[in-house]
Amino acid sequence: MNIVLTGYRGTGKSTVGKVLAARLGWRLVSTDAEIVRQAGRSVPEIVAQHGWEYFSDLESAVCRDFAAQDKLVIDTGGGAILRQENVAWLKKNGRLFWLTASVETIASRIGCDTQRPSLTGTKSFVEEIEEVLAVRTPKYREAADHLVPTDGCTINQIVDTILSSVQQ
Repeated sequence: MNIVLTGYRGTGKSTVGKVLAARLGWRLVSTDAEIVRQAGRSVPEIVAQHGWEYFSDLESAVCRDFAAQDKLVIDTGGGAILRQENVAWLKKNGRLFWLTASVETIASRIGCDTQRPSLTGTKSFVEEIEEVLAVRTPKYREAADHLVPTDGCTINQIVDTILSSVQQ
C-alpha cells in the first residue's frame, strides 16, 4: 500500500510527506521532483518550452510508475488529480489524503515560490489561488479517501491524523 498526498501547493504535502515517510520507514517520492529528474529541467523550464499539457503527460507517466510500487509516501503535484487516469492508478495501491488550507494560509506559505509558473498568467497571486481552487476542489474531493485540514495544525498533528486513518 502507498499513502498519496494530494492538494494545492502550499497545503503541506512535501513537509508532511517527509515526516510521515520517516515515521513509517517508507520512501518518500515526489511526482514533481521525479519529472524534474527525468526531464533534466525545472518545472518552469519544462512548461516554458513545452506547455502544461506536456508536463501533465510526464506527470501521468510518473503517477503510473509510482502506483506500481509499494510502501511509498507519494507527494503529488497539485494538478495530478485533474486527470482521472492518475487518480485511478494511484488508488489501485494507495489511499489518497487531500491536504487542505485556506487561501490566506496557502498564499503565506508559497508567496516566495519561484519553481512554479503561473497557472492563469493574468490574475493576482491570491486571485489565481482562488480561481484554481474553485476548479480543482471538486476534483480533490472526488479523488480523496480522506480529508486533512492543515490550517493551524502542527506537522506532527497532521501526520498523526493520517496515521490514525491508515490504521483504521
